[in-house]
Amino acid sequence: MPSFSYLVKDKSGKDVTGVEDAPDTGELVRKLKAQGFMVIRIEEVKRTQPIFKVTKGAAAASPVKKQKPGKSGGVKIDDMVVFARQMATLIAAGIPLVQSLDILSEQVEKEKFRVVLRKMYMDVQTGKSLSESMLPHQKVFSALFIHMVRAGEQSGRLEEIMDRVAQYFEKASALQKKVKSAMMYPLVVSIMAFGITFAMLAFIIPKFATIFDGLGAKLPAPTLFLIKISNYMAANWWWILGVIGGLVFACRQIVRLPAGRLAWDSFQLRMPIFGVIILKVAISKFSRTLATLIKSGVAIISALEIVTKTSGNARIEHMIIELMAAVKRGENIAGPLERGGVFPQMVIRMIAIGEETGELEGMLTKIADFYDTQVDTAVAGLTSLIEPLIIAFLGIVIGGIVIALFLPILTLTQAMK
Repeated sequence: MPSFSYLVKDKSGKDVTGVEDAPDTGELVRKLKAQGFMVIRIEEVKRTQPIFKVTKGAAAASPVKKQKPGKSGGVKIDDMVVFARQMATLIAAGIPLVQSLDILSEQVEKEKFRVVLRKMYMDVQTGKSLSESMLPHQKVFSALFIHMVRAGEQSGRLEEIMDRVAQYFEKASALQKKVKSAMMYPLVVSIMAFGITFAMLAFIIPKFATIFDGLGAKLPAPTLFLIKISNYMAANWWWILGVIGGLVFACRQIVRLPAGRLAWDSFQLRMPIFGVIILKVAISKFSRTLATLIKSGVAIISALEIVTKTSGNARIEHMIIELMAAVKRGENIAGPLERGGVFPQMVIRMIAIGEETGELEGMLTKIADFYDTQVDTAVAGLTSLIEPLIIAFLGIVIGGIVIALFLPILTLTQAMK
């Protein structure tokens, strides 16, 4: 019967090493998992070599295999979903963590992610846990991801936690794409409308003005007004664009300041039409993130700290920081949320009921699911509302320009008759 050296972690996170006979690696993995260990590495010990126990850090790094260059680009949320789902599948199949990282590093398409996984593979080989190997790569793995993996390692439910991480990121990605699609349509159409109007005023209408001057006819007031604006823009278009660019740059710099970001994010929550969607997205994100972390065994203060970092809105960040301070003082969650004045009463009441009944995690999940549906409805309504508004705007602006240009032609036609 072959012998295998193994490196595992117990429930406290300590390394346990040893050598044991088993029919195959699968049987040994099942035996070690039944004892409550998390398998890090298993290697067959050849009979021609003396059997010895493996100690932490003693494993030699396996040679890096020559791989084809991968795609460039940053690691996106969809890549995290695939990684978490595949890792959960490999762990469930009894494949040791080191071999799982080795397999996934060969499969990922993006070169940046591949390099990260190879470094993690080397770290885990030397005895580090998966969460410890993620810590140097926090630009790729969020604080939420790392804390959940650590909770999975401590509870011995890494497979379940990885699956939960994948589900969380899938829902977050779907919500993010819906909001982007809702915002992108009016933004693109507005930019095109502005570009077309600017080009007509600065470059096309001055040519009509030259034609009208040659005719020597008295021009209507709307046409004169349009020509004056056009002449001004034709002579100064370069600095007009410069002023617009400068204003955009200045606004971006102000928003980067803490006070500016807080003011802008607070305004976003109160914006007409869009503010409702932004608030619903924020509630859904807060509820789902907190529910996922609590369900994974992360302490409430640590969970709230992660929610603060992932909220994406300075106003909500301040509210959660105040919530953390209140929870440290022994208060519940619903009271400080109500004082924050951001979340609707329905959300606060549901959280209060969840705390009273001991079903906070389930109630937060229900809130997230409800607001995901609300976002879908709001996005569909927004799209149907914005489309006629944009058409009306284009009709008024472009139509007004066309009418002002054709009024002199109509006046001349009537004079000739």
